[in-house]
Amino acid sequence: MIGKPIEDCRVSLRREDVLREIGSVTEWDIIIVGGGATGLGAAVEAASRGYKTLLLEAYDFAKGTSSRSTKLVHGGVRYLQQGNVKLVLEALRERGRLLRNAPHLAHRLAFIIPAYASWELPFYGIGLTLYDFLAGRQGLGHSRVLAADTVKRELPTGRRDSLKGGILYYDGQFDDARLAVTLMRTLFDLGGTALNYAPVHSLRKTGGRVSGVLAQDKETGSILDLSAKTVINATGVFADGIRQMDEPEAQAVVTASQGSHFVLDRSFLPATSGLMIPRTSDGRVLFAIPWHESVVVGTTDDPVPQPDLEPQAMRDEKQFLIAHIERFLGRRPRPEDVLSMWSGQRPLVRQQGASNTAAISRDHTVLISQSKLITIVGGKWTTYRKMGEDVIDHAAQIASLKSVASRTKELRLHGAMDRPESDNEWQRVYGADLPLLNRMAELDPELDAFLHPALPFRRVEVIWAARHEMARQLEDVLARRTRALFLNARASLEAAPLAAKLLARELGRDLQWEREQVSEYAHLAEQYIWKQ
Repeated sequence: MIGKPIEDCRVSLRREDVLREIGSVTEWDIIIVGGGATGLGAAVEAASRGYKTLLLEAYDFAKGTSSRSTKLVHGGVRYLQQGNVKLVLEALRERGRLLRNAPHLAHRLAFIIPAYASWELPFYGIGLTLYDFLAGRQGLGHSRVLAADTVKRELPTGRRDSLKGGILYYDGQFDDARLAVTLMRTLFDLGGTALNYAPVHSLRKTGGRVSGVLAQDKETGSILDLSAKTVINATGVFADGIRQMDEPEAQAVVTASQGSHFVLDRSFLPATSGLMIPRTSDGRVLFAIPWHESVVVGTTDDPVPQPDLEPQAMRDEKQFLIAHIERFLGRRPRPEDVLSMWSGQRPLVRQQGASNTAAISRDHTVLISQSKLITIVGGKWTTYRKMGEDVIDHAAQIASLKSVASRTKELRLHGAMDRPESDNEWQRVYGADLPLLNRMAELDPELDAFLHPALPFRRVEVIWAARHEMARQLEDVLARRTRALFLNARASLEAAPLAAKLLARELGRDLQWEREQVSEYAHLAEQYIWKQ
């Protein structure tokens, strides 16, 4: 049954069961529109308090910005420079909670800031000492000054000329899309419900007040007329579109800022520590981070006029990344060196007087319209839980729900376990579910083989994604249930026919569907491959 307790929940998440559950509810306490970090965090918060909760996502969970981050759980060192101590304190607390509540998905990672001027060592050293102090008992390790020879040894490909030494500090790393999937599973564990590929087309109103939504099941075309005591708009860069369903003349409040990344072979940074450049020419922090035996380099910060579901790196962003990779990692990447490139768009709250998007705060904001539509915008992955707590506090008050204190500070997420079942970095993301996945492979040894020689994903993960993680399309599997598209776009393209065949068999689709999926995925994957 949907909504079994966490320790007992091992049931498949079949779409027909989810739709049946939705159809059986006369009125929801809370409907949340948007299945990214913010919406999923809010849904888990609501369900954990016992509220009857439904989340609707127009595409797939974390399809947008929430699968395109720099993979960091961090307090935000650069926010200290901006004087936003409140945001740093909040983020450091939430960083500690996430590492405790999802140890299978988030872990500590060492970073080194190389110093190329004498003043940088004391300047960054003092700043990171303050960072450690603010973290308090939530700290992940003490920062310290490194000699130049130590920096060269720890970052063997790093820039060496004028090197004075460096500062080592610790932050958190995670897999964003896997955390989103885990939050979706946690929502069901807590008795909540979620549906992907269910876009909201309009808002229901009763007596001038928002009282539900009209959504569509994309697979069948059927309309879902859903009542709720309150509706939350958590659609990120697309939040203004939902706000204008409520108030057509509503002024835009979201500014979209684009961040792009390159994924490179590990030879560009054969290290266990990440590299952090605290200030680049556009005011951003630049990272080069080990991730699944590859290196992620990013991010940029460029305003874009309109939000885009599938943004692509702009020419200036590519040139920026190429120049900084060459400067700080000693090699100019060629197109064949870039295994994948992706872009995401941050939903920043408009501020008067901000000269560029890098200067706009990453704080979140809760807005309530005259008709009581609740919108939450801004924020970042690290603070997703606190964002959920804040917006559900507002929702409970507006909907006159029973007052229940937040329970998510210590809530262990689905599959959480302190001692991993496997030393394999990728398999650990399944946490306590890994033995069940392995059992599926034992029953059908063909499924234990890899999807592709260059990818760390087994065929059984395609079946698992469809059966237990609500994957409905090939892209869902290769981009977000596994991270094939983000790790190696060319290899994912070669793996697509086999993955589509496995997915079609599990979902009961025909050969035509299978071919269409491969064709659509090929069009998508080409955008992640850098070609000159």
